[in-house]
Amino acid sequence: MKKYDAIIIGSGQAGNPLARKLAAADWKVALIEKRWVGGTCINDGCTPTKSMIASARIAHQIRRSAEFGIHAEGFSVNMEELIDRKNSIVRSFRESLTKGLVATEGVDLIFGNASFSGPQEITVVKEDGSSEILRAEKIFINTGTRPLAPPVEGLGKINYLTSTSIMELMEIPSHLVIVGASYIALEFGQLYRRLGSEVTIIESGKNFLPKEDEDISSEIRKILEEDGIKFLIGTHARRVSYSGSSLSDGVSSEVASAGGSSSDGSRGLISLGLQTGQAEQTITGSHLLVAAGRVADTEGLNTAAAGIMLDEKGFIAVNDRLETNIPGIYALGDVKGGPQFTHISYDDYRIVYKNLLENGHGSTAGRLLNYCLFTDPQLGRIGLSEKEARSRGLSIKIARLPMSSVARGIETSETRGLLKVIINAGDKKIIGAAILAPEGGELMAVLQMAMMGGVTYDKIRDAVYAHPTYAESLNNLFMELDN
Repeated sequence: MKKYDAIIIGSGQAGNPLARKLAAADWKVALIEKRWVGGTCINDGCTPTKSMIASARIAHQIRRSAEFGIHAEGFSVNMEELIDRKNSIVRSFRESLTKGLVATEGVDLIFGNASFSGPQEITVVKEDGSSEILRAEKIFINTGTRPLAPPVEGLGKINYLTSTSIMELMEIPSHLVIVGASYIALEFGQLYRRLGSEVTIIESGKNFLPKEDEDISSEIRKILEEDGIKFLIGTHARRVSYSGSSLSDGVSSEVASAGGSSSDGSRGLISLGLQTGQAEQTITGSHLLVAAGRVADTEGLNTAAAGIMLDEKGFIAVNDRLETNIPGIYALGDVKGGPQFTHISYDDYRIVYKNLLENGHGSTAGRLLNYCLFTDPQLGRIGLSEKEARSRGLSIKIARLPMSSVARGIETSETRGLLKVIINAGDKKIIGAAILAPEGGELMAVLQMAMMGGVTYDKIRDAVYAHPTYAESLNNLFMELDN
């Protein structure tokens, strides 16, 4: 049995910096990773998806180049080169992190599957099949999440795509059907539509993007429909099967194998039985992407052996200091539920290390939530939505400005979207914003800093910004409140 001061399970965006920070404080740390260093963000999430989205945007801009007086015709999309570019970026990030951890004195990077054999004891089954028992008074779980498989009849018999496997397709699906209208689904839907796929998105909920205000969600849907994406909202996928085996749609057998193939090697189209209210219909597609949510990746951890409590959805339950019900055991990042974002995971690390090493009082309570949906245009979100503010009975003012009224947007032919900011009427401070605009996340960050500093909207309104920039639109946005 090896003894450590700390064991960290999972090398995501909380686990990696925590290992280094604890080691710098002379803790002996074991960092256990069952797959690749970097977690979901680097290997399956932010880094690869945004790399591919960037490629898809180039294709989109070439198609509309005539709007700018530039006639570029006859271009093609080479998926192998596109994916090679994505993979090289991912590898460079992963290898850099791995080298840094290996070189960190006091950190043992161990590749294998970890499971609890007691509250302070971990059994690791390594890649070569050998096992080892580790013990520590402090254990940190940073294992993240994995894609959820919804209860659709026949789904287990289909080689459907997930947000991870779809990024390895070497061809463009002729018709990509997506179950779920999550943020992940919308990003992939627009990405593959821009690469040339027909795209249909199926959402069982009655409302599109229910967490967003209706004016924001309606604008996003309108933009994506303008791009040619078809939505079936309030529609349940009841069953899935193969239908036909034609090769006439031009999609290669390599792509078909990632979607579905019959036992004799020929490809069959994927057929989905759908229900909208009492009406039923069947649609077919070349590929099926399931993007209906994610579940905590605790499979194999044997949390019961340590007595760790899970919530009703299977995520690890923690308090606002990220402590589980078992003293000395913490959960950080997506595995604990709540907002599943890289920057939240990183902030979890900061809360934990400050409390442990600096006698701090860090807490997730009242944490200012921000996130970005990387459609084009982006949605940058911070703080309260309008409906959240009204549900709390707050007295608010709403500032809105369509992108069609933004000079920079007009000059660049980027006039889709809108800016929306929620103001506390009593003290003129910003309490929330939704920025649906090119690089909306960057403009959202300007408002985030204003919120952090308590800057009132009138000071932002009267500031002098460089012309012509997107930031300059904040002048006109807040002037709307005075009309």
